[in-house]
Amino acid sequence: MIAEELITDHIPPLSPIDTIDRALQLMDDFKVSHLSVVDKDQFYGVISESDLLGLVDLTKPISACKDLIENVFVTEAQHIFEVVKVVNDHKLSIVPVLDNEESYQGSISIAQLMHIIADMPVANNPGGIIVIELNQNDYSLHHISGIIEENDTKILGTFITSHPDSTKLQLTIKVNRTEIASIIASLQRHEYQVTFFHDNGSASHDIKNRYDSFMNYLNI
Repeated sequence: MIAEELITDHIPPLSPIDTIDRALQLMDDFKVSHLSVVDKDQFYGVISESDLLGLVDLTKPISACKDLIENVFVTEAQHIFEVVKVVNDHKLSIVPVLDNEESYQGSISIAQLMHIIADMPVANNPGGIIVIELNQNDYSLHHISGIIEENDTKILGTFITSHPDSTKLQLTIKVNRTEIASIIASLQRHEYQVTFFHDNGSASHDIKNRYDSFMNYLNI
């Protein structure tokens, strides 16, 4: 799924002549903490509620706040995972979408993004979750998937997290079975370090804490 398919029509952009007070009112009305600044189809950037709340004169136009406008956006053809990365990197509540000529096409809201992700098979279908920690040089999804498939199990989805100051990464795997004890045993026999797994409906404190942190982020 690409960005142009995720655009939310009901969130209006700001005009440079709109006042700061109107910008704050629109953010409150649409329950977002960012809005795009657009003149006709010309995109100027994104402005945040937290920056505007620090200003004294709320009657000034947005055009007087050029130093607070951040030039961040995605293009129509970017994949949903790239949109998620932009949201995370810039802590946005909406993401502007531009075409190839950099004309403004609309915005994607966090609510729309989460709704789409929640409907994806990897999130929506039942299954077990496995987290493996390994060195970057040892990463081979082909080998790991082979071990999992030998246990009559299919991978629904994977994602990788890493830290810039470490040579290790964490591979999170979701599979189409909730009984995954045999998979864990097979991975450990191949000397993979399984740091977390969740099966048969028994959530650990670790995954609950990750979920709570994510939900707290969505409420910024």
